[in-house]
Amino acid sequence: MFRSTKIISIKDTIVFMLFVFALGSCVFGQSELEGYLKLAAEKNPGLKGKFNDYMAAMEKVPQVGSLPDPTVAFGYFIQPVETRVGPQEWRFNLAQSFPWFGLLNAREDVATELANAKFEEFENSKSNLFFEVKTAYYNYYFIEKAIGITQENIEILKIFKNLSLVKIEAGNASVVDELRVELELNDLENQLALFRDMKYALQVKFNNLLNTDAQDPIAIPEVLWQDGLPEGQLDIVDEIYTSNHQLKAIEHRLNAFVNQEVVAKKEGMPKFNVGLSYTIVGENPLSTAADNGEDAFLFPSVGISIPLYRKKYRAMVKEAQYLQEGEMLKKEDKKNSLNTIYENTSKDFNDGDRRIALNKRQSEIAKKVLDILITSYSTDSKDFEEVLRIERQLLQYELAYQKALTDKNAAVAFIYYLLGN
Repeated sequence: MFRSTKIISIKDTIVFMLFVFALGSCVFGQSELEGYLKLAAEKNPGLKGKFNDYMAAMEKVPQVGSLPDPTVAFGYFIQPVETRVGPQEWRFNLAQSFPWFGLLNAREDVATELANAKFEEFENSKSNLFFEVKTAYYNYYFIEKAIGITQENIEILKIFKNLSLVKIEAGNASVVDELRVELELNDLENQLALFRDMKYALQVKFNNLLNTDAQDPIAIPEVLWQDGLPEGQLDIVDEIYTSNHQLKAIEHRLNAFVNQEVVAKKEGMPKFNVGLSYTIVGENPLSTAADNGEDAFLFPSVGISIPLYRKKYRAMVKEAQYLQEGEMLKKEDKKNSLNTIYENTSKDFNDGDRRIALNKRQSEIAKKVLDILITSYSTDSKDFEEVLRIERQLLQYELAYQKALTDKNAAVAFIYYLLGN
């Protein structure tokens, strides 16, 4: 009794250690992926370009919110005009135009909302970059696993081949068994070469997303973790409608065009002009006036610009209204599109979940069947074709299991992209 208990204890310890190792590998992989995401956010040139677009849009705000430049005019009297205090020789004019009340603030509001739309486009690009990095990382993991699984199956087939050769030499099997193994080996060798080519292509793609050297190695976990859908959200679709950066960008553009209508109306209001004139007067040698030769100020001057031609201002208002309507329709269309995309992605997530369970169960069954068939073939040389068929199925189940893991995580990553995370 004591010995049996000790054996069970050792077995439980081994299982626990394997579980801790797998969990630690998953945590390691998630930590590595977070580091890659941070690196991509810092170094990806496309994302930097989007941020510069936003910064450039922000510089538009002080441009449109400033008063028009003042006008300075200089005049020289070719034929001086005689006055009581002397001849007028030079004249300087300074004029400043002032738009209707609130126009500059309304222009700033337009520019600010358009800049905010640029920022949401930047945030959407960042979310999309994170999704691409995650997807490339998962695909690279799958290819690494596919290469390992294929290599293991090649080794198994080589054992089958040696077993068939032994039985052929003993006269207990046909040379056809060896040839069948050769066919399977050739297919797997070709598949392995394809996987290796795909691995390099994915490595280059992943490192290009991070803007690092294409040859840099990629650290992946021994076992890929399984991501879940966001928690604490009653309706993910409603959350998408609230948080999606594309919808937010449309909202900001809509607000910009609402303010643009205000700008158009204020553009059609009068503008004011305030001026100041300064005239330089020369001395009159024949004048005995006490203020002979003293300069004279002529100020102030006030003017008003009346927009009489109303057609263009009405057109500016209608333009802003059409743009508002267009953005509202785009928003509705985008919401419908996001709803469809989410439902398809949710389907992919559920399908991945089912395929994970299915292929894991099928792999376990196929391994048992394969063990039985190998034992049977070793004793009576029957069912060799069935052995190869089950071995091929086992390979497919193992690959399908790893692919289901990556597909499920990719679906979660895309949902987080839709949520703007």
